Amino acid sequence: MTEDPGTIAATTSEYSDYYDQINFTDGAPCNNGNTKEFSKVFLPTLYSIVFLLGFIGNGLVVWVLIRYRQKSNMTDVCLFNLALSDLLFLLSLPFWAHSAMEEWIFGTFMCHTITGFFTLGLYGSIFFMVLMTVDRYVVIVHAQSIFSRNRSAKMGLVLASFVWVLSLFASLPNIIFAKQKMETSKSSCGSEFPSTNWKSFTYLKMNLLSWIIPLIIMSFCYSQIIPILLSIKSQKRHKVIRLILAVVAVYFLFWTPYNIVMFLMYLQTKGYLLSCESHTSLTLAMQWVETIALSHCCLNPIIYAFAGQKFRRAVLKVLKEHFPLCFSQCATFSQQLSERRSSVFTKSSEYSSTQIA
Repeated sequence: MTEDPGTIAATTSEYSDYYDQINFTDGAPCNNGNTKEFSKVFLPTLYSIVFLLGFIGNGLVVWVLIRYRQKSNMTDVCLFNLALSDLLFLLSLPFWAHSAMEEWIFGTFMCHTITGFFTLGLYGSIFFMVLMTVDRYVVIVHAQSIFSRNRSAKMGLVLASFVWVLSLFASLPNIIFAKQKMETSKSSCGSEFPSTNWKSFTYLKMNLLSWIIPLIIMSFCYSQIIPILLSIKSQKRHKVIRLILAVVAVYFLFWTPYNIVMFLMYLQTKGYLLSCESHTSLTLAMQWVETIALSHCCLNPIIYAFAGQKFRRAVLKVLKEHFPLCFSQCATFSQQLSERRSSVFTKSSEYSSTQIA
């Protein structure tokens, strides 16, 4: 097996090629023709949808934060880098979509580069979500700490630089061992590790860094945050708590299936689940769960940016500045609709008063 655990398009083709060359217990090679044909249609379609939705949402976040960079604080810096991470690995999806549909035609250098975009953006997105969680924890639970009092944009830049370096180190094995290969007369791009131990290490690294450690940190931080919010007498506290629960629930729902399948693939490197049926099921499952995990980037702008009232106002202000005609018509329509509802409500009230009299 020479698949890249972060490269979706390469995963299907490389697993298929590997199993086509192996005789299982019944002595027959594993036929993955249906799986390959399914991936040629399924993967490019979903990659295109995720790319378009994610690019629009995260692009808007980056645009607005650059527009108001003079007023940036640490939260804004984290939001900016989170959106930048999502955009980075979204840029790789058109290449993987073409590779799944046809073959890899972009050369070895681009194989290293696109693999780097994908893995660096993937780890960066996860790590910045964890950083934002820790930041909320410090601000709410340890409001009087030195860190809480020095949450400036400069501090955000320092921490963001650390996160990018950490993401680069996590991505290095995939980038270094990325390679363009010719298998069964078709060129593909994937990470070809020198030994089974490297592959096992990469699977466990992905499980630990993309799911287990972030989930532990997020669960601990929010378990400390929620009781404090509940003790505050504010009408907005329930909205904040719902948002926090949504963050954890969405992250868990989108990344758990992927990490389960990744762990099962780790077991394959150890000699388990090597039947043809297991391989076919895992290959199909990986196409679904990895696309679901990727689509989490489309929700990041909604969960972390658009949910905030301050950011929503900034988005509307920027859009009104650049698209005044559209927004003036929308505002006129909204005003007319509001007046019509008010008129209907007034008439209804008058009618009810007459009936009572």
